[in-house]
Amino acid sequence: MMLSRVAENLYWMARYLERTENVARLITVNTNLLLDLPRRVLPGWAPLIEITGSREIFAKQYAEPDERSVVKFLVGDAANPGSILSSLDLARENARTVRDFIPREAWEQVNELYLYAKNHQASGLGRRRRYEYLRGVILGVQQIAGLLAGTMTHDEGYDLLRMGRNLERADMTIRIIDVRSENLLPGKSEELTPFENIQWVSVLKSLSAYQMYRRAMQVRVRRPDVLRFLFKERLFPRAIYYTISEVENCLKHLPRREVPLGSVSRLRELITGSQPELLDQAGLHLFIDDLELGLIELNSAISDTYFLPGGSSA
Repeated sequence: MMLSRVAENLYWMARYLERTENVARLITVNTNLLLDLPRRVLPGWAPLIEITGSREIFAKQYAEPDERSVVKFLVGDAANPGSILSSLDLARENARTVRDFIPREAWEQVNELYLYAKNHQASGLGRRRRYEYLRGVILGVQQIAGLLAGTMTHDEGYDLLRMGRNLERADMTIRIIDVRSENLLPGKSEELTPFENIQWVSVLKSLSAYQMYRRAMQVRVRRPDVLRFLFKERLFPRAIYYTISEVENCLKHLPRREVPLGSVSRLRELITGSQPELLDQAGLHLFIDDLELGLIELNSAISDTYFLPGGSSA
């Protein structure tokens, strides 16, 4: 078994890289959503602060959650540990300490992506160049994932990396569903229905899930079908069931796996025994709370089993 310090750094490097891509994707989709919806039903930018769990940090720095403030906060604010630049900085630091365990090309790409994000962050603030900047960030993270998949030995270190990536994905998928479903348009008005569908499309696009949803479900975008797909689809990489199954597969390759596997088993039972498509908003929120607690328990079980006490944290 590798050193606990190395295991922890690989795990958190993957989480921070995944977080970087997720935040870049959120900003891109929200920018496009503002162009598709009429002004009177715009969801605004405050939901992005809720999704990233940054309300208190944001409130200390900015008066209002307007577009420029939120984008600046999420792209490059050093006071926000979940900003694109902060996440990349943390990913780079973790990668630096495990350079002997990852391919040299992957380390170089992490460093280059950080420098790109830092040197061009002003491009992400205005709408004119924002898409190009964020696309560069997203593609950069995906390139690193491809390099690691294609050139890193698929041993226990790679399993820890995959676990980190999939837990971060699960957490973001849950957060997006929770906040976006609460902010979707209420009521059954015929006038509002097309706009509600647009917002559910934005939920899917935030997770790059739109085309795979249409392929798997073969129905138009509707709340019940979107919820069933994102929670229970077994073949889509960002669906909750899939991410938890990936963590389980990784754990099966590792020693001392009994406690983390118990947490995985409880999460799977919660997902498979649910019918999220039938829940009202209050019930959906409670179900998501249970899933969040399960993910926290699983992260703690992995940390307690494989990492040194008092190490890295989200």
